[in-house]
Amino acid sequence: MSETWRPTAAIETLRKRAELLDRTRAFFHDRNIVEVQTSTLDRFGVTDVAIENVEVADHGVLQSSPEYQMKRLLAAGMPSCFQICPAFRKGEVGRWHNNEFTMLEWYELDVTLDELMAAVAALADHLIGPQPVVTKTVFELLQDSFDIDPHRPDEKLCLEVASAEGLQGARDLHDAIDFLIGSALAKLGSERVFLTEYPSYQAALAKTTQHGDVEVALRFELVINGLEIANGYDELRDAFEFRRRCNSDNVRRAQLGLPPKSIDTNFEAAMTHGLPECCGVAVGLDRLFALAMDKTALRDVMAFAARGE
Repeated sequence: MSETWRPTAAIETLRKRAELLDRTRAFFHDRNIVEVQTSTLDRFGVTDVAIENVEVADHGVLQSSPEYQMKRLLAAGMPSCFQICPAFRKGEVGRWHNNEFTMLEWYELDVTLDELMAAVAALADHLIGPQPVVTKTVFELLQDSFDIDPHRPDEKLCLEVASAEGLQGARDLHDAIDFLIGSALAKLGSERVFLTEYPSYQAALAKTTQHGDVEVALRFELVINGLEIANGYDELRDAFEFRRRCNSDNVRRAQLGLPPKSIDTNFEAAMTHGLPECCGVAVGLDRLFALAMDKTALRDVMAFAARGE
């Protein structure tokens, strides 16, 4: 008889996971940050080329993140808030990926990006133990590793270097830069690293600013043991720029032979109404819990992970 009915994680591990969930909530409750719950299924997905939503016929889209709905709450007057929820991304199955995973999404009002980074580092210390965090810019990382300037990239060179590093089927510069960042971070070993000052073309929904003669995105990633744990932004508040970036995503989708995606008009309306000054971060809780329990794959900390490895 097949044993595929059994959980992918040990029961004792799942008991420890429950304790970590309690500790995570306590971290926010101690800071008077409100827990919220938004819809898992909604009419709209995202235009981001790096994300393919899971569609439910005649019902909508399983959310890849609660970001848009949580920002709608902020626009309506919600104070600083967090949410722990399932998130869904089509085709993402592997050692550190699952098509359904647990996301911590967290927004704080009237804080700087540096202040949010300090809070994220404190959460990591709270769950997996203290360790110093090194800060590197994307330029420093790629310049030191591959002699590449991500702000003035040579697409042909980036694709060649990424291919030599093992990337197969790169579609364009964005794929190459993403891969090279991941490859360079993997070589840093057990360091905890905040990666900052992304090139402006990787801003997603972060604000941008001018640093010297280059425009950089006000965003960061926390990487632990070469694994991306958190992705944070000084949040874009301009509805016109949001639509421009969505349209740009759809242009790239067309170039890559991907279907266009509808723009979330409810979120756009909330931004037009007025999103307060805030910074936000998404944390991959399954990954963080795996590190906390010295596990080497998501399946080891999830009750029923996909079996597609």
